[in-house]
Amino acid sequence: MAIAVWMLYAADRLMDARLLNTDPGCQEDLEARHYFHHRHRTAFLSGILFASIALAVLLPHLEADAIHLYLILGGLVFGYFILIHATRSAHRLPKEIAVGLFFAAATFIPTVARRPVLRAPLLPCALLFGTLCSLNCLFIYAWEHDAFRTNRSTHAITQFAISNLTLLTVLLGLSSASLPLFDHQAPWPIPCAIALSASLLLLLHNHRLAIKPINLRAAADLVLTTPLLLLLILHG
Repeated sequence: MAIAVWMLYAADRLMDARLLNTDPGCQEDLEARHYFHHRHRTAFLSGILFASIALAVLLPHLEADAIHLYLILGGLVFGYFILIHATRSAHRLPKEIAVGLFFAAATFIPTVARRPVLRAPLLPCALLFGTLCSLNCLFIYAWEHDAFRTNRSTHAITQFAISNLTLLTVLLGLSSASLPLFDHQAPWPIPCAIALSASLLLLLHNHRLAIKPINLRAAADLVLTTPLLLLLILHG
């Protein structure tokens, strides 16, 4: 999955920066990472090619049910990819929200494919994790776009979410922390890790002015690795 996610990330950055081929002065919604991908686009395209080969080699080793679910998810991702890069549809789901949903689905697919009986018990955790991933993207967007309230290109849902980031993050943390109390089927380490990650995102947000932008973005992704801390505690 890591290979596929990297391919999508790199391809998305290259597509976002494609206007630089015809208009090098274009700076609309482009960040440093876009210019970096555009500047090294040959290397990234080569990496995507080799990653595709590696993915083709690894795919047959997955369980049939997992492959089936990944193909369905891949079709949805491909359709969305076309929608955001080939059209200007105002009815599309914002990228910040879609990324969270797609990533959460891809993360849980191997488990639910191998153990279908866990699909219902893990659904609340998957939804909470998807919300966390979306909040991660929304926080980064807010930090990189200080004038988002006056940016007409910003999706209305994104504007609403960013305007209520603190409230949404607190609600996610409380929902995650309380889930094991109301749903005894839910594996408690997952919602606890989500609550911890949500708290750390909010902490970063409150100290965003004291952290360099590049470090802030890296830290936002780093806080999503908090399940590793719980694994150490559980197996320590």
